[in-house]
Amino acid sequence: MHEEVQFVMDHCLERMNQAIDHLEKEFIHIRAGKANPAMLDGVVVEYYGSMTALSQVASISTPDARTIAIQPWEKKMIPVIEKAILAANLGFNPDNNGEIIRINVPPLTEERRKSLVKQANKEGEAAKISVRAARKDSNESLKKLLKNGLAEDLEKSAGEKVQKMTDDFIKKIDTLVVAKEKDIMTI
Repeated sequence: MHEEVQFVMDHCLERMNQAIDHLEKEFIHIRAGKANPAMLDGVVVEYYGSMTALSQVASISTPDARTIAIQPWEKKMIPVIEKAILAANLGFNPDNNGEIIRINVPPLTEERRKSLVKQANKEGEAAKISVRAARKDSNESLKKLLKNGLAEDLEKSAGEKVQKMTDDFIKKIDTLVVAKEKDIMTI
C-alpha cells in the first residue's frame, strides 16, 4: 500500500515539474528585447526535401544584445532561411551580406512590453492551473486508496505533503513570473 502512495506522490511531483519546465520553455519565446538564439527555435526550413530545424542547417549566435547572427553551413540556404524567418511571423527582418544573415532585434515599445508582461502572467496562470490539477488528481487517487484500505493517517499525511508541494510550486511559478516581468520591463 505504501508503494501506491509513493507512486501517487512521485506522479504528482513529476507533473508539477513538467508545468515548471513548460513555463520556462514558453518564457524563452516571450522576448524581452535582448537577442537570444532560442527566439528562432520554432523556425523550420526546407532542406533537401524535408522540413528541418534552423539550428540543424546553420550556426546561430548573438554577437551583441541586439543582434542574432545566422551562419548557414551552405550559402545556397541563405534565401531559404530568410524566407523561413519571415514566414515564422516573429516580427524580424533578416538582412544578409551573402555570407551571414543578421537579425536586428528592435527595442520594445512600452505598449509591447506591457503586452508581453500580460502574456507572461497568462503563462504563469496556466502553469498554476496545471499544478493545481496535479494536486486534485493526486488527492482523488489518495481518496481511492483510502477506500481500498489505506490507513486514514497515511492518506491525511500524504494529502498534506501534496498540499505542501503545491504551495512550493506555486511560489516557484510566482518567482519565475516576477523575474520574467522584470526582464521584460528592463530597458
